Amino acid sequence: MKIPFTQMSRAYKVLSLTAIATFLVSLDTSIVVVAQRTIEQDLGHPTLMTWVFSGYNIAYAAGLLTAGRFADVNGRKRSFMRGLILFSIGSVLCGLAPSTPFLVAARIIQAIGGAQLTPASIALVLPEFPAEKRTVAIGIWGAVGGLAAAAGPTFGGLLVDWLNWRALFFINVPFCVFTLIVGNRILHESKDPNASKSVDMIGTALGFPGVALVTLAITQSSEWGWGDDRTMIALALGLVLLALFVQRCRTVSNPLLDLSLFKLPFVVASNISGLFFSVGFLGMWLLNTQWIQAIWEYSPTRSGLATAPGPIMAAVLAAPMGRLAVKWGHARVLLLGSVLLSFGTFMLTITMTPTPNYLGDYLPWMIITGAGVGCSISTLSSSANAFLPPSRFAMGSALNTTARQIGSALGAALAASLAAPAMVNFAMSQKTGTELTEGMLSSFYNAWRFMAAVYLFAGIIMIVLFRKPTDEQMAAANEVEFVD
Repeated sequence: MKIPFTQMSRAYKVLSLTAIATFLVSLDTSIVVVAQRTIEQDLGHPTLMTWVFSGYNIAYAAGLLTAGRFADVNGRKRSFMRGLILFSIGSVLCGLAPSTPFLVAARIIQAIGGAQLTPASIALVLPEFPAEKRTVAIGIWGAVGGLAAAAGPTFGGLLVDWLNWRALFFINVPFCVFTLIVGNRILHESKDPNASKSVDMIGTALGFPGVALVTLAITQSSEWGWGDDRTMIALALGLVLLALFVQRCRTVSNPLLDLSLFKLPFVVASNISGLFFSVGFLGMWLLNTQWIQAIWEYSPTRSGLATAPGPIMAAVLAAPMGRLAVKWGHARVLLLGSVLLSFGTFMLTITMTPTPNYLGDYLPWMIITGAGVGCSISTLSSSANAFLPPSRFAMGSALNTTARQIGSALGAALAASLAAPAMVNFAMSQKTGTELTEGMLSSFYNAWRFMAAVYLFAGIIMIVLFRKPTDEQMAAANEVEFVD
């Protein structure tokens, strides 16, 4: 049956439902950061604690491309529901974890479920809207994910302070159950009608570990060092596997990743720009959190609340910026966002001092960078996916999310590496009782400057490479039918 374009109330019900799941998956990428010390005190194994965070991100990034193709072949609703069930099981296991190794394994289960449902969720949303309205819809969908990742420390700090660290995971369960019950009733099934009934398992065997190893090398580089043998071996092996994966996709009739996506300028621009945007986004967020918690000695809850104006501003502006992108152009709106982000991040290097001054030194730039995120996050998601033909909805979403996850891993690693000398000086000042000076924190300021430059580069990439879809591509994007 043809899509009921006029029944937008149903479309927004589907959008809201899938956004709940997206919110939970994105929230769990960052919510555990504030509870790391509490979990370590309870479960022990401090050397494994970093894997509670990095294991989730590595498994999530690695699973996306495979999950996108599985959704196209086996059904987007089926993949979404199965992913949500797996994510729910992983959440319960995390909450019940008796040891750190058990928690790490449960987090990987969570991540695989999240990877399965994410590309399926956007593929379920897009057919509900005509192509010209998808930018706003994806803007809302993308803003929810970005808001969740940024707000994770706030929610995490409140839950840990009010209840305990296990509440971070149990909180997912009622929302998952609600989404499963309602989703089973209102979601329509859809597939790629031209896809083979089987997924290329050789491509899966190359792509999944390839992305995992590259993400592993990037994630652990701040701890191991970029020149460490483990980092170099993981990176080299991952790149070799990805090269073989690309070659496999060129030769097989039903590839895991359709390489013709890279012939579409709007896909290329939004994915490259999205990767660099994610480097700056997660890098800036981690730098800000580390500064106000370590240097200003804010508690987890207080630091989360201090940063909250940024995500709130992003959430408020996401939908209006999506509408503006339709009228003004995606590249221009993203450039505006990158300029705001670059300016706000650079100003932190001028105003932030070891002496806390939240209202004067931090809050204004949280509002400005939040506005930049509101311009950018919706535009990146919509420019990558809104104009694709329906057969590529899940695959295109998986590609875009993979690029941004790798960018996030790189941003986190770079932030930790660049700010490391400042944190060493801070630790020394704590031991010796000497006064902390701005000069001792110069590497922190350099890290903020680097992230500001990365943001600006992401906007320039979009302006240079982005091209509007042709009339033929827009017509193909509107040819949507459900398969019940």
